[in-house]
Amino acid sequence: MIRDLNTKKVMKNAYRITKNKYETSLRVRIPGGLADPESLMIISKIANEYGNGQIHITTRQGFEILGIDMEHMDEINKIIQPVIEKMDINQDERDKGYPAAGTRNIAACIGNKVCPKAQFNTTDFAKKIEKEVFPNDLHFKIALTGCPNDCIKARMHDFGIIGMTLPLYDKDRCVSCGACVKKCKRLSTNALRAENYKVVRDHDKCIGCGECVLNCPTSAWTRDSKKYYRLAIMGRSGKKNPRLAEDFLVWADEESIIKIILNTYKYVAEYIDRGAPGGKEHIGYIVDRTGFMEFKKWALEGVEFGDIVKVNENIYWSGIRY
Repeated sequence: MIRDLNTKKVMKNAYRITKNKYETSLRVRIPGGLADPESLMIISKIANEYGNGQIHITTRQGFEILGIDMEHMDEINKIIQPVIEKMDINQDERDKGYPAAGTRNIAACIGNKVCPKAQFNTTDFAKKIEKEVFPNDLHFKIALTGCPNDCIKARMHDFGIIGMTLPLYDKDRCVSCGACVKKCKRLSTNALRAENYKVVRDHDKCIGCGECVLNCPTSAWTRDSKKYYRLAIMGRSGKKNPRLAEDFLVWADEESIIKIILNTYKYVAEYIDRGAPGGKEHIGYIVDRTGFMEFKKWALEGVEFGDIVKVNENIYWSGIRY
């Protein structure tokens, strides 16, 4: 019996090194958190026939199939192939499994497929990002949430993408009922006020949550057809200095966000400390080391913004420090 203990090969193929020698688990990518029944049946088959019958749903919305003997990795790679294809995941060679373990599964809330508060289709955007960034060996964490409620906890990630809507006001449809003003005050940021029997919106205070749209009985408030996003960056958990992500862009578009993420891969490749434990250095610590302004120079290379976009000139993270 031949057992492969080349840990780099095992990990690169999206298998985990476990506490039990010669035993591994397969990490299944589900970009945007949306899976189909056929994929779930294949995952179940692998768990029952090659694993210990258990499947862990990860915090990043993927599946981890437990208790796999390492000698079955090549065989399992062929069985998981239809799932890779259904998820439309980039692959170097068919039937060879996942080509990398870096760039963790891109997580997303359910989005406007179901939720009335969500401003965009989170799965579709997650898959666009997936096509651009995977495979890659760098340890990035990306999450998308449909609205400022942030159900996915986007502010705990390297890149947290938060949906926004630009509310458009038709004064001729407004009956001055005050419903939008009351909801904005109670549920959001008090960005609306009544003035001369009409409503005035403070753009600097508005977070694009859409509560005014949802609660207007006459449709005086509607969502702009354009999609906007808040990009919060460099949130993290962990031992050393856990912290929430801070806003980098507000009222940004999809194309700009994808460019910034891709530019960040170049920045990390330039500055990463390969001598860090496990050969990994997370992005936030690289930004801490090089300074935000150096990161910003790389991140915004070739990115052009519309007039509505707000770019924070500098960011100061707080969080627990030891």
